Formats: sequence, C-alpha cells, structure tokens
Amino acid sequence: MMVLAGCGTADEKQEAEQPKEEAKDNGGQADQAEGDEDIVYPQLTAEVQENERLVEIVTSMGTIKIKLFPEQAPKTVENFIKHSEDGYYEGVIFHRVIDGFMIQGGDPDGTGMGGESIYGGPFEDEISRQLFNIRGALSMANAGPNTNGSQFFIVQNKEIDASLPEKMKQAGYPEEVVKMYDNGGTPHLDGKHTVFGQVVEGMDVVDKIAATPTGDADKPEKDVVIEKINVLK
Repeated sequence: MMVLAGCGTADEKQEAEQPKEEAKDNGGQADQAEGDEDIVYPQLTAEVQENERLVEIVTSMGTIKIKLFPEQAPKTVENFIKHSEDGYYEGVIFHRVIDGFMIQGGDPDGTGMGGESIYGGPFEDEISRQLFNIRGALSMANAGPNTNGSQFFIVQNKEIDASLPEKMKQAGYPEEVVKMYDNGGTPHLDGKHTVFGQVVEGMDVVDKIAATPTGDADKPEKDVVIEKINVLK
C-alpha cells in the first residue's frame, strides 16, 4: 500500500488524533496498481445503482439521504442496515461535531465511548480501493484497526489544502480520485476508516449540523438527535 504522508492540515491532524473516534496518524489507501484503470468509483455519481442501498437519516435539523455500498463493505452495510431497522439509532445524538471536518454519531451512550455491532463484538475493517473519505462520505469511527462497532461519521470538510492534490498523485492516487477531492474531504483518513456510503441529498443539513455551537469534547451545546433512520432501498 502506498502511503500519503502529510496530507492533512495541522488542525485536521490534531482533530484526527482524538482517541476512539478518529485515526491517530495520516495514511492513504492509494494502493491502485498500474493497470487498474477499469476500477469503478461509485462515489462519482449520486444515482443509486442496482447493487446499492439507500437510507435516510432523519435528524432534528433535517434529513440526509445516503447510498450504501454493500459490494465493497458488506459487513459494515449489514451492521448499519440492521441497526437502523431495529431502531438502534433512534434518539441517539451526534456527540462530536467539528465544522470543517466531520459530524459523528451512532453511540447510544452519547459519549463517544459506547456502541456495539450486531456481531457481538468489534468487527474488521473493509477498506476498498473504490471508496474514499471525500466530502459526504459515510465512514466508520473506530479506536484503531478492526474495532468497528456502531459509531459512524459523515465527512463535512469543504476544501483540502492546496498542496495535497500533487502529493496525492505522487502517492499513487488515480486522477479520478484526486478530482473527487476537489469538493473537499479528509484524505488523511483513507485506509484507516471503512467508507461504506455517500450522501446523495442533504449535505446542507450536514453543514448546518457541523456549524452548530459546541462545548467540551466538540459536543453540540444543543443536542442534534437522530430521530429515525429509514431504509428506503
């Protein structure tokens, strides 16, 4: 695997080094070898394909529609769908919100230290060469490799550092992927967090949640609540 070194701003790196929720250092999943030109990147289109799922997260600040990628992350999508259908996320807050970075939820305890998977314990990462932490990506929060439970985050960052595209190319990122980061993202989390979905409608809601005033541990001063997650497809 080729590593993308130094690919976050100083602020992003500091934010990403928090325990439990985010990766502790930079990394990349730019492990596409020459000859992989035929790889399909499902995040390139908002259209929901036949092999994809669709959910809507109904929050106290609006609704976010997200398509999921079961082919690339089958266990992660199954975990999220089952929790959603069982009402596991109902009433759960976005407990960590950082404008210019991401919004994080999925912990019934609301502390960032709780939550569990449907598998009876932490489950393995499903890192795909087709999926990246671009703006709008739905990814799993973790406490290190293969520690996935129920917590997730949506990438909200609108703009990456101007020096990153060239560094990404040097690290082996395909041109199509580099271009996907034109709208923002967190490439320093690639290869460290399982991407399993992409927002197709409601990024304005994500931005609104990200802009909410926060207090200690980046927790919103007024709870932003997941009222329900509906599985539409």
